[in-house]
Amino acid sequence: MAENSSETSGSVHRRCLAHSPAERNISASVGASKWIRLNVGGTYFLTTRQTLCRDPKSFLYRLSQADPELDSDKDETGAYLIDRDPTYFGPVLNYLRHGKLVLNRDLAEEGVLEEAEFYNITSLIKLIKDKIRERDCKTSQVPVKHVYRVLQCQEEELTQMVSTMSDGWKFEQLVSIGSSYNYGNEDQAEFLCVVSKELHNQSYGTNSEPSEKAKILQERGSRM
Repeated sequence: MAENSSETSGSVHRRCLAHSPAERNISASVGASKWIRLNVGGTYFLTTRQTLCRDPKSFLYRLSQADPELDSDKDETGAYLIDRDPTYFGPVLNYLRHGKLVLNRDLAEEGVLEEAEFYNITSLIKLIKDKIRERDCKTSQVPVKHVYRVLQCQEEELTQMVSTMSDGWKFEQLVSIGSSYNYGNEDQAEFLCVVSKELHNQSYGTNSEPSEKAKILQERGSRM
């Protein structure tokens, strides 16, 4: 009796280990469903369902849960179609993966913010807005620099020159350098006009400090 019981127990154990083909297919489909393929603006991204579920209020969470109220299409490969910029989607997806915002130098925070707002990822929206605020604060604290120019003109040209200055140029100093004599005409007083302009972008290679000539002319003008 004991021997028969042992044989019966062993046969039951073997049947439990031997899964049917249908059971194996179910197991495989469960494993495959952990991965989701996205087609964002023509670029494919492969990620896990767990990553897309980081923010329960986000568009990507609803997409990964096959929300019936969400109108979503798939392409011929089975990837979800999302009509957005793939360049800025990369940082958004990486944020969901590890919780950090990593941007290449050629990517603007405003572009990632636009995508974060579209996907409704609230924690990322707050993070990017804080970074933009911090960046703008640093920019506003940079001291304003100027580029200077010295223009020579006669008295009759002075009024027209000053009135037609544009593109940010501003009158700084007027220095009289005497008069010039033209044959058959009256003497014409000559002036050196120092003008300046705020330099907002340092990448042009323009010297933002006054030249030595401009400094000398400004000193002469101040003594007159």
